[in-house]
Amino acid sequence: MRHFRTVLSTAVAAALGSALAQAAISDDVIKIGVLTDMSGTYSDLAGPGVVAAAEMAIADAGGKVAGKPIVMLKADHQNKADIAANKAREWNDVEKVDAYVDLVTTSTALAVMEIAKNANKVVLVSGAGSSRITNEDCNPVTVHWTYDTYAMAKGTGSAMVKEGGKTWFFLTADYAFGQNLQKDVSAVVEASGGKVLGAVKHPFPASDFSSFILQAQASGAQVIGLANAGADTTNAIKAANEFGIVAGGQKLAGLLVFISDVHSLGLPVAQGLTLTTGFYWDYDDQTRAWSKRFFEKTGKMPTMVQAGVYSSLMHYFKAIEATGSDDGPTVIKQMKSGPVEDFFSRHGKIRDDGRLVHDMFLAEVKKPSESKAPWDYYKILRVIPGDEAYLPLSESKCPLVRKS
Repeated sequence: MRHFRTVLSTAVAAALGSALAQAAISDDVIKIGVLTDMSGTYSDLAGPGVVAAAEMAIADAGGKVAGKPIVMLKADHQNKADIAANKAREWNDVEKVDAYVDLVTTSTALAVMEIAKNANKVVLVSGAGSSRITNEDCNPVTVHWTYDTYAMAKGTGSAMVKEGGKTWFFLTADYAFGQNLQKDVSAVVEASGGKVLGAVKHPFPASDFSSFILQAQASGAQVIGLANAGADTTNAIKAANEFGIVAGGQKLAGLLVFISDVHSLGLPVAQGLTLTTGFYWDYDDQTRAWSKRFFEKTGKMPTMVQAGVYSSLMHYFKAIEATGSDDGPTVIKQMKSGPVEDFFSRHGKIRDDGRLVHDMFLAEVKKPSESKAPWDYYKILRVIPGDEAYLPLSESKCPLVRKS
C-alpha cells in the first residue's frame, strides 16, 4: 500500500508539474509587439525591415514556442515617446503582449522600458542606441541587443583620433540619443589625446543642414562628428559634400552609419567613411546565408538593427522553450544564463546589466572601383572584441550589477 501511495504521489506530482508548465504560458499564446519607426527618419534602417526580420524569426521557430502559437503585433511609434508609451500600455492591458521588440529611438525605448518593468514584460531593444539603456536606466527585464553609443565611440572615435583627427566639432541630434553619443565620443576623443572644439545641436528630424555644416566648417576642426542617425546622417553628409568639407581637408565621422545610409548616399558620396557596426551581411558564410534570405523577402540587405531583431527573438524563443514560461523575469534569467552564438552574435553573452556583449566591426566604405557587386560596400578594418567595445561593468551605474 505504501508503494502504491508513493507511485500515485509521483504520478500526481508529474501531472501537476506538466499542467503548471503549460499554464505558465499566459493566455496560451506568445505575443510579441514590434514598436518601430515605419514611416519616418529611421524607417529605412528599422521599420518594415524589422517587421520582416521578426516574421522570419517566427517562421523559423515553426510559428510556435513550447507548443503555443506566436502572434506578432506591430505599430508605428513615429519616434515619439508618448505614442510609444500609449501603445505599450494598450498592448499590455488589452492585448497581453509578452515582449516589446526593436524600439528604435532612445526616447521611445526608455518610455516603454518603464511600462514593461512595472508589468514584468520583456523588452528586446535593437534600434535605440543610448548607453543609458543598460547603464543608469537599466532594468531587470530589458536586454539591449545590437549596439550602443559607447561601442560607437570606442570604435569610430578612437580610430579617427589614431589616424590624426585630434580636434573635433559635433553636429548633434537634439534628443537623448544624440546627446549621449556626443558625450561618449567626446570622452573617447579626450582620453585619446584629442580635443573637442565645440558642437551645434540640430532639431530631430532635420532636413536643411546648411547652417550647421557652415558652423562646423568655420570651427576649423579636423573631424566633424555626426552624432545623429538615419536620414539626419545622410542629409548632413549630402550637405557636407555640397560645401566641399572633405575636399577642404576636414574629415567626416559618421558616428552611427547604417548600410541603408550608404545605399541611399551611393559610394561616390559615402566612400572613405569610417564607421562601426554590429553586423555586416558579407562578413562570412553565416551572415551571407541569412542575409540572402532577408534580401529575397525585402529586396534589401539587412541593417544591423534588422539582423539584431531576428537574433534577439530567436534567443527569446529558446528561453521560453527551455523554461516553459513566458514570465518576463523567468525568461530573462534564462536568456542571461548561456552564450549567444549565431550568425549575428560572435562570442555573445548577456551581462547582469542587460547588455548583450558581442564582437563589433570597424569598417570603411569602399570606393566605387573597389565594389564588385551590389551592396558590396564595406572593408572590415578590424574586429573589436565585445569586452573592449562595451562599457566595463566596473564603470557601470546600473544597480543590477554586482560590484566586487
